[in-house]
Formats: sequence, C-alpha cells, structure tokens
Amino acid sequence: MSKRPMKRQLREGAFDAGQFEGDDKVRRLPIDRGWSPLAHHNDDREQGYLKTIKAKSAGQEEMIKAIDDKNLVLALGPAGTGKTYLAIAKAVEALESGSIGRIVLSRPAVEAGESLGFLPGEMEDKLAPYLRPLYDALSDRLSMKRVRALMAEGAIEIAPVGFMRGRTLNNAFVVIDEAQNCTYGQLKMLLTRLGWHSTMVVTGDPNQSDLLPELSGLGPVAEKLEAVSNIAVVRLADRDIVRHPLVAEMLGVL
Repeated sequence: MSKRPMKRQLREGAFDAGQFEGDDKVRRLPIDRGWSPLAHHNDDREQGYLKTIKAKSAGQEEMIKAIDDKNLVLALGPAGTGKTYLAIAKAVEALESGSIGRIVLSRPAVEAGESLGFLPGEMEDKLAPYLRPLYDALSDRLSMKRVRALMAEGAIEIAPVGFMRGRTLNNAFVVIDEAQNCTYGQLKMLLTRLGWHSTMVVTGDPNQSDLLPELSGLGPVAEKLEAVSNIAVVRLADRDIVRHPLVAEMLGVL
C-alpha cells in the first residue's frame, strides 16, 4: 500500500495500526537485565566508559595521593609516566567538584633546536605549538567545546612561564609542565606564585632538559624541597611508564 492511500485510510479511520504490531523484520527479544556476562567480573572491569582517574603503577598511585594530601607537589620522572596527564586530570576533578575556582596551566616556551621566529603569526600563534600538549590533555578529560567555554570565562588559563611573574594564584589548581626547561630562578619565581586555597603540581624530567645541564633548575630545587615536610617530591621511574613498552626499553639504553 502506497503512503498516500495509507494516510487517507488513517485519516478516515479505516486504518488500524495495531494490526501490524509484531511484524517488524527484526524481532526484539526480551532482555533479562538480571544477568550479565560480566557479572562475575564486576570487581575487575567497569560496565561503562567512565573517565575516572586510576593509577596504573605504584608511582602513579603515590603521585595521586601526594596531590590529595599536599598543596605543593613536584613529580619527576621519565617520559610516558603520566605526570602531566595525572596533574591535569586532578585539576579538572578539583574544578568540577568546586574545590577550586580555576585551573592555571603553564610551561616554558623553550626552543629545542627550532626558532620561534620561523613560526607564522603573532606571538600568541607562535606560542600555541608549545602549549598544545596541555590542550591535548585537557581535551581528553573535557570536550573541546567545554574547554573553550571554560577558557572564555576564565576558569581555565594556559600561559607560558614568562607570563606568570608578579601574579598571586589564589583558589586555583596550578600545573607547571616541562619544568626541566626552567632555570633555578624561574622555578623559584613560579613556586612563589602559590596563593591561598591553591594546589600546585610541578612536573618534569631532569634527564630531558633542552637547556644546558647546569642551567636546568628542576633537579636542585627538588633536592632542596625534599627536606620540607609539607611539600611532596614524587620520583617516578621506568617501571611507571604507561606508554608503549618500547619507550621504557629505549630509555633504558639511551
């Protein structure tokens, strides 16, 4: 029956839609929700995709606990140990829970064999590639639409280290990434930005600095701050690497 005669019959009352009930080509079987193939593994697997923070190593567990307990945390370790990701994940968690009012992310714009002058655009455009890893970590925890909205209202700020001087960061979660590319003076300046009701996490790998070895301040600063009881210095190792297994093998020989 064509659509036009069917509409006419329906309008005139001659069409009974109930007569076609159950004639679907694909019959839907009743679902018994009382049993699941994962019922015996509820402790090991999640039933849905939830972006919950879960430590994948002892070092990561120590870092998460340190962030929960201390207002200033230095996380040092090789590439792939999840330092930046965990720090930003905890920052997003704090913002969503309302325990802080804004997130401030910063990293040094240090050239690693390249030159800023060769990048196109204004200074903001030249700095964007250096800050891109922070956007990537944020977008994994929040949608880019929400990230843009939070940035527009000032709840998330991403800035190079050079823009942090003279500020006091109250009621904020501050993440200083790639801190091995900061000098001793820069790190001292950054650490003293910490204000009331704020948490600061400094991440970096002292063995991968783009500065001359004697210029990087992360190692010396971490050694001195380990003596301060209210500051946590977490040292991650190769066993905490959660990237491709080859990363850990390469770092073991390089």
